[in-house]
Amino acid sequence: MNIGPITLPNRLFAAPMAGVTDRPFRQLCKRLGAGYAVSEMVTSRRELWNSLKTSRRANHDGEVAPISVQIAGTEPGMMAEAAAYNIDNGAQIIDINMGCPAKKVCTKWAGSALMQDEPLALQIVEAVVAAAAPRGVPVTLKMRTGWCNTERNAVAIARAAEQAGVAMVTVHGRTREQGYSGHAEYDTIAAVKAALRIPVVANGDIDSPEKARLVLDRTGADALMIGRAAQGRPWIFREIGHFLETGEHLPAPETAEAKAWLLEHLMDHYGLYGEYAGVRTARKHIGWAVRALPGGEAFRKFMNTLETCDTQVRAVTDWFDELAGHHPRLPTLEAGGDDSTEEELTTT
Repeated sequence: MNIGPITLPNRLFAAPMAGVTDRPFRQLCKRLGAGYAVSEMVTSRRELWNSLKTSRRANHDGEVAPISVQIAGTEPGMMAEAAAYNIDNGAQIIDINMGCPAKKVCTKWAGSALMQDEPLALQIVEAVVAAAAPRGVPVTLKMRTGWCNTERNAVAIARAAEQAGVAMVTVHGRTREQGYSGHAEYDTIAAVKAALRIPVVANGDIDSPEKARLVLDRTGADALMIGRAAQGRPWIFREIGHFLETGEHLPAPETAEAKAWLLEHLMDHYGLYGEYAGVRTARKHIGWAVRALPGGEAFRKFMNTLETCDTQVRAVTDWFDELAGHHPRLPTLEAGGDDSTEEELTTT
């Protein structure tokens, strides 16, 4: 599986999710089987590039290659500048966001709202490719099936993007109108795949090895992108990879393994965010990790009362040690959290 000149180790990708797929989470997903992970979206507004939030999103210190950064905006020139800025900061792939359904994004005509204006969408693609291609950096595009059920134009936009030089297209199998409700449909993704020569990635409702196989069969996609199902369950990538290769299921992770992965993630997380923000933003990751486990909901509520990194780490360690005494392997888990949405743009 290649994105332009870049060869990926496999075809299982971690989706961009604001407030989730920061560098520590991307690193964890890559360690546990994701061949590729896209950053939280970075705004194209220059005045916000030096903000604390954007500087954290543009932090790739020690990140396993390839480094992919998603950018969002509505003005071709600004998007080209954002591409150059992120390449200067280490991006090896630039992804254009035309998939975010969040209201605060779409009211500014960014994200999936761009699918309503095909000429503008193409101008943005052309500008970003012109900025990235001379530097040897491929450009990818993530979008939805269309704006609403009566306006599914993913095939037309994907064709134009391919002609403009995009190296890969990812399609979430919902319209903007659907948000994250209902069920993803895969016929439109299959139509995009049939229309293009470049790789096409399927996204939406992939939450198990069996569903991964079904989506590949239904769409003919070259790769799969997984979002919310990886929240609290980042080992889903290795589970799916093993199943696709062998037709067999991996056993659930050992509880001690899950503890070690979570603690490693927390240390990296605190290192990026510091004590105050790190403790507070880590709560959701811990909550996703325990919510489906016995006693997890009560522990999640207790976790929200802790105020320091040390107390969080001690509580997580003790809780998982106690769980391991009853369950050497994790009990069957449900898919990850549902209180964060893929690509929800925050710019302050």
